[in-house]
Amino acid sequence: MFGKIGVIGAMKEEIEQFQQHMQDVRVTEKAKIQFTEGTLHGKSLVLCKSGVGKVNAAVTTQILIDTFGVEAIIFTGVAGAVDPELNVGDIVVSSESLQHDMDVTALGFPRGTIPYEETSLFVADESLRELAAQASRELFDGRVKVGRVLSGDQFIASRETVATLYHELQGACTEMEGAAVAQVSVMNAIPHVIIRSMSDKADGSAHVNFAEFTVQASENSYRIVDYMLKHL
Repeated sequence: MFGKIGVIGAMKEEIEQFQQHMQDVRVTEKAKIQFTEGTLHGKSLVLCKSGVGKVNAAVTTQILIDTFGVEAIIFTGVAGAVDPELNVGDIVVSSESLQHDMDVTALGFPRGTIPYEETSLFVADESLRELAAQASRELFDGRVKVGRVLSGDQFIASRETVATLYHELQGACTEMEGAAVAQVSVMNAIPHVIIRSMSDKADGSAHVNFAEFTVQASENSYRIVDYMLKHL
């Protein structure tokens, strides 16, 4: 279905399990980012840790496309829940993604709109989305939502902000990279999907549960992508 697949995580916890299971590994560094090429379940894989934030994510994605020739991109990791029905450990598979901190409302543009671009809402690849949702349902039945991923260079920790992101922008979860990965993928006509496991409720309680649940949430995301690679 796809040839070489790029898998991105923002933090080491989000990629280290892949590193433990990959075979025929070789590592290349570019723009201070380490890219690990190898195979997993017989699939050709390029794994990398982008670092936190949209700029890091965008640079990483373009390098995956230009230098390594990936044909699909999966972003995996953790996020804060925005949809009140989501709980810690639940899974969000992106239907589309949007930059919530893109704000040119002073010039009359709706929040999240990138001025003068064809689109500001970046739709995930249907086949990758369906496979991710299938994996999530099989592994975490009843704890999966296909929805909108919101991204911004902010760690959201306010109930008021969460309510705004949910009601104004219809977000399922919020994080700091996915929409950048999605935008670069769409600009290059490369299929993508974002898979996020909820590590917190983005409501100010993250200092209590973020560190505790990041490892478990990363494990959940790994299991989904591992399933996807087996079935691609």
